[in-house]
Amino acid sequence: MARYLVGDVQGCDGALGRLLDTIAFSPSRDTLYLLGDLVNRGPDSLAVLRRLQGLGDAVRCLLGNHDLSLLALAHGLRAPHQGDTLEAVLAAPDRVPLLDWLQHRHLALLEHGVLMVHAGVLPQWDAERTLALAAEVEHELRGPGARGFLEHLYGNEPASWNEGLLGADRLRVVVNALTRLRFCTAAGEMDFGLKESATQAPEGLMPWFEVPGRRTAGVTVAFGHWSTLGLVSRPDVLALDTGCVWGGCLSAARLGPTPAEREILSVECEQAQVPGGT
Repeated sequence: MARYLVGDVQGCDGALGRLLDTIAFSPSRDTLYLLGDLVNRGPDSLAVLRRLQGLGDAVRCLLGNHDLSLLALAHGLRAPHQGDTLEAVLAAPDRVPLLDWLQHRHLALLEHGVLMVHAGVLPQWDAERTLALAAEVEHELRGPGARGFLEHLYGNEPASWNEGLLGADRLRVVVNALTRLRFCTAAGEMDFGLKESATQAPEGLMPWFEVPGRRTAGVTVAFGHWSTLGLVSRPDVLALDTGCVWGGCLSAARLGPTPAEREILSVECEQAQVPGGT
């Protein structure tokens, strides 16, 4: 039985199919973890959702910023952005069950010794706190107040965490960290303007996983979201967004008994968007 973690698919169903063939994925035997941004910018988000939903319990998917954006769009809470490729999902005859399935995905998972998120974790949170805060968001997203939650989802403030945050501000910080974070200060103040590689941080900012003393340092954190970062495979960090939708690769990590025994497998993607997206 093999366990695979996969980076941002973003609607590239052809690449996803080739990757599953490459790893000889068997839903009766293996488990696939997708690290968010299942949809958007690529050519066939509808096929991606149908494929993943059809794989049942063999697939565990996280929500990324593009997945949440699709849900907000479906609820009529935002207009399409330039470059969105979500029309087929919204017009599909099975739109309702597909969106309901998407709305019930996780914001964070901790399985097989790996903490999985789409983007990042604030330095004040350990793995247990991350899961608890993700569960607060999941409760709102899956409940009768989902539309109200999505309506107040967007914004960059508050930019940092404190335990006294309540309501929409509290949930917004959690969502922004788990689905949008790349750079922050040593104190955990988030910056959302930078999309450059980890080596191009201006003074005072650093990749979230390089913050000294971050409380998740003792667990492997796997994430996607950061195509300009590319593949990173360290004992404590596994970054798997290798830019499929921007003309790069779609990558999977086969978990081994130890981090040193991971295997990285990739397939080329035919999609060729302009680099620099989120």
